[in-house]
Amino acid sequence: MPERLRATLVITLLLTLFATTANSLADDEAPAAPPIDELKAAAAAADAERTGATEQVKSTTEQLQQIERELLDLRRELKKAQQALKAAEENLPKQQEAAKAAVTAKDAAAEAKTAADQALADAQKRATEAATKATEAEKAATDAATAVAETEKALATAKTGVEATMPKVETLMASLDTSRGELTAANEKLETLTTDWVSKQQTVEGALREAGEWVSFAEEVAPVFNQRCVACHNTRTAKGRFNMNSYAAIMKGGESGEVIDPGDGELSTLCIMIEDGSMPKDADPLTEEQFAVIQRWVELGAQLDAGVDANKSLIRIMPKQPQPTPPESYNVSIPVTAVELNPDGSLLATSGYHEVLLWNTTDGSLVRRISNMAERITDLDFHLDGDRLAIAAGTPGRMGEVLIVKTSDGTVVSELITVEDAMFGVAFSPDGTKLVACGADRAIRLFDTETGEELTVIEDHADWVMDIAWSPDGTKLASASRDKTSKLFDAATGDALVTFNKHGDVVFGVTFLPDGKTVATSGRDKKLRLWTVEKGDQSREIGGFGHDVFQVTALPDGRLLSCSADKTARLHTSADGKEVRKFEGHGDWVFAITAHPESTRLVTGSYDGEVRLWNLDTGEVVLSFKAAPGLEQVSAEVTP
Repeated sequence: MPERLRATLVITLLLTLFATTANSLADDEAPAAPPIDELKAAAAAADAERTGATEQVKSTTEQLQQIERELLDLRRELKKAQQALKAAEENLPKQQEAAKAAVTAKDAAAEAKTAADQALADAQKRATEAATKATEAEKAATDAATAVAETEKALATAKTGVEATMPKVETLMASLDTSRGELTAANEKLETLTTDWVSKQQTVEGALREAGEWVSFAEEVAPVFNQRCVACHNTRTAKGRFNMNSYAAIMKGGESGEVIDPGDGELSTLCIMIEDGSMPKDADPLTEEQFAVIQRWVELGAQLDAGVDANKSLIRIMPKQPQPTPPESYNVSIPVTAVELNPDGSLLATSGYHEVLLWNTTDGSLVRRISNMAERITDLDFHLDGDRLAIAAGTPGRMGEVLIVKTSDGTVVSELITVEDAMFGVAFSPDGTKLVACGADRAIRLFDTETGEELTVIEDHADWVMDIAWSPDGTKLASASRDKTSKLFDAATGDALVTFNKHGDVVFGVTFLPDGKTVATSGRDKKLRLWTVEKGDQSREIGGFGHDVFQVTALPDGRLLSCSADKTARLHTSADGKEVRKFEGHGDWVFAITAHPESTRLVTGSYDGEVRLWNLDTGEVVLSFKAAPGLEQVSAEVTP
């Protein structure tokens, strides 16, 4: 029953009960009859209450009837609900099954939707990428078409221009040929005139010298400056920013300005500082004769000899200075820093003091001494003809030189280069037409063997170049440097091709393997390292040495010979790095090594002055002697 009807019914019942109770109380008390007016008033009140009660009853009856009708409707609805509930209870299992199936279908649909969404996303991504590429392709096509159009336009313009210009070009070409011919003729004339002027000027200078009015800068002044001044005033160490390496640099002056006032031998700064002992600083003063030459040169105008290049270093323009004469008989042995066998293995060249010594390999007898060269002989190489010998030498910090001499009579064939510091390596090309040299000036220099002309200078290393080698075909050069690298160069152009830096320390020696595809290097890291010519990749590392490895050379069969500060020489196979043989017995560092495979001879030279000839196949000592004339020579029996 609805709450509204229930409340109305309760109120009706309470009102009825109240009326009944009031009547009962009136009957029970029955007081004495009141006055008539009161009775009328009471009757009127009672009638009003009755009327109210009647209206209330009528209202309540109507409400009750409404409740009964609603109750009847509710009963009908309840019956329908009960029937529906029964039907629902009967259909519930079927609906549950259907719901379960629907859930399964929903999950499957969700998975399918997820997959579809992913597929759609992928497709959209591909579509976007394709659209982007299509846009880019369209733009590229448009740009290309535009470029083609512009190029065609430019081509047409250029074609028109070419057609218009060709006659001018032909005219200019003819004019150019004429100009070239005129330039060649002018150069030839200039060279002729220069040669004529130099000849005449030299005649004048000779006459002035005889008259005491000329001092040769190249012949008289440069040697003094080079000997006493350049050590502190050079391109690398220019004290006071005064470089005395060349005539041009000297005349330029230092941080305080010009130091030479041509014509004034007394007040020129250079002369004043030499005379008062300020220069050379912390060294013995120049002799009176040396100062007099310099002062007189300044008084006469501080001129440069005719035909001399003002920018060349002093040591390259002054006459070769006589070197100290080696002792006729050595009192002590000196380190053997270079050894080399001639092509037939009959003659051995070794380093001496300001000389090269030639020995007979059969009995160790001294054949010839070739002197007048720098203090230390650092490398030697025989020409294919067996007579010419290239020499790299140097007096550290003062001069270095490369010479070619004839071993048959000791004469100098070529004085190829003289520089300010030691030269370390020298090698003839495989065909003998060229010579390469390297040294402390960081340069690699190529020369024409026959003419002595300097062909190329390669300055690619940051420090001394210790060794140099030709490839078997003569097209490449490999270097070893104190800058911790080995480099590969094109021998024709001097262009750098490859840099190998795996040693991580000074690289002393370098050689090519016979195939020309591999380079072997040795160094302070106590290793031999093999690396490819193509890319500079290391292909093998050979260890087992106890100290620096100074030199490495390859035999025709690809085996490697090396020598070390651990007092040994070693033979390895390059294919697997296996040590084949160790040559032991030297009492000091082994500096130099060379071999003659045809006669199975190996030669080693050590710091204590000992030279040893070994049987390459057995490791036995064939001959041993001190490379010092005057000392007891042969100290090991000659074996057949």
